[in-house]
Amino acid sequence: MLFAVVLLAVVVGAMAQRVAGLGFGLMVSPMLVVLLGPLDGVMIVNACGASSSLLILSRVWRDVEWRKYVGLIVPGFAGIAIGAFLASHVPPAPLEIGIGLVLVLGLVVSQLVARARNTADSAAVDGFKAISVSGFASGLMNAAAAVGGPAVTAYAVLSKWDQRRFGATLQPYFITTGTTSLLAKVAATGGHWPALELWQWLLVLGCMLIGIVVGDLLARRVAGDTVRRVVIAIAYGGAALAIVNGISHLVA
Repeated sequence: MLFAVVLLAVVVGAMAQRVAGLGFGLMVSPMLVVLLGPLDGVMIVNACGASSSLLILSRVWRDVEWRKYVGLIVPGFAGIAIGAFLASHVPPAPLEIGIGLVLVLGLVVSQLVARARNTADSAAVDGFKAISVSGFASGLMNAAAAVGGPAVTAYAVLSKWDQRRFGATLQPYFITTGTTSLLAKVAATGGHWPALELWQWLLVLGCMLIGIVVGDLLARRVAGDTVRRVVIAIAYGGAALAIVNGISHLVA
């Protein structure tokens, strides 16, 4: 039953990733953190998020902006190093609470930025500092909580990045951050790996494929903004659950 919930979360997360360009970590991370623990949960989301983006990349390759990818990923590596250290050395209960709080903070910031830009006719904010801060914050959040999307979303809104090209560019970015975050935590923990059997990994991969296929169909019928609102609503609920679960373990 527990693993069935994990598989369902993977299907829905892959659907959101295909339609909106992001959302896998937002939707899946809080659920897996509660079900499997903060370290294993985040590591599995890192692996699945990278795999999901790899499967999607072939469909959006032509729209990737590689210069912006490099601008995000270089400072992202520094953030990943710090996030991996925190995820590997902070006790489970405080880490679970921290993951929930980081997710809420990221969601709130990205929504406030989006509202400010929607209500003001202002110039785009772009440049080396903006993309570097976004990449660093995203890398840190990806390694610590597998939710690197809000930081790059805030940058996309500030810079008025075209949604189609933004979503495409996130795929190689998430492949790199997910893989690097996973390997960094394996190294930081002395070789720890999530306790899933081979058949379970294969089922997870199958569910990602199902989610992407369904997402392909939905992408032609459902607006990306609608999917994004649903992703955010579910992410808030998952973050709250992670915080409550972490507090309950802390006081037990």
